[in-house]
Amino acid sequence: MSRFDDKVALVTGGSSGLGRAVALSLAGEGAAVALLARGGDALERVAAECERAGARTLVLPADVTNAAAVEAAVARTVTELGGVDQLVHAAGALRLGPLPALTEEDWDVLFSVNVKSCYLLARHVIPAMRARGGGAIVHVSSAYALACDPGGAAYGAAKAAVIALTRGMALDHAAEGIRVNAVVPGGMRTPMLEAVARERGADPEQLFAAAGARNPLGRMVAPDEVVALVLHLLGDEASALAGGAYAVDGGLLARLG
Repeated sequence: MSRFDDKVALVTGGSSGLGRAVALSLAGEGAAVALLARGGDALERVAAECERAGARTLVLPADVTNAAAVEAAVARTVTELGGVDQLVHAAGALRLGPLPALTEEDWDVLFSVNVKSCYLLARHVIPAMRARGGGAIVHVSSAYALACDPGGAAYGAAKAAVIALTRGMALDHAAEGIRVNAVVPGGMRTPMLEAVARERGADPEQLFAAAGARNPLGRMVAPDEVVALVLHLLGDEASALAGGAYAVDGGLLARLG
């Protein structure tokens, strides 16, 4: 028996980065995995990787900011995989710059993708979990929610809202056997961060080296290290953990205070 046999996990942002790493690990632990992302070949490739690990999979090309698309995606997961026991909300958007330099569209993207999506998913995932007798939700926040760099005000505000939602949802649903927690990565190497570096004309490798040097561990956090915490929070061994925001940041927040 694997840890998550008979569980159905819905993973957003499952086409790359942390979402992909979570999906593959869940598949390896016996869960059926529904992958929700905007679509494309990358999403299909991750689904194929999960299937090679022996998992039942479902590909859900959808925008997490679109209410009808989220509702349909959760409904398909329930119909085709049997329910929803776990949600890992790893989809996110990153925009950096002082507020006067950000467009209104930048602001709306940050709060739609990072915050509104939590609400849209909760509207449909919570009832699905209630029907299964409980479940576990893990939101992905960021160290920017707790300690900011110049240019991180808007992104940090959005990720701080994710922590606030996590705490409130945990209070609302703990009595139903639904645990809600957040992970707080810091300095994690992902394709999203690499893309932002290139858009800003920076060398991603130099950016990653500089970010790693700030961490007391002397390196950036790897997605697999965050996955280990995510899977712990989803598992029965974390049955007493609810409403927490847990840093996996190489000691960055300890240094920043």
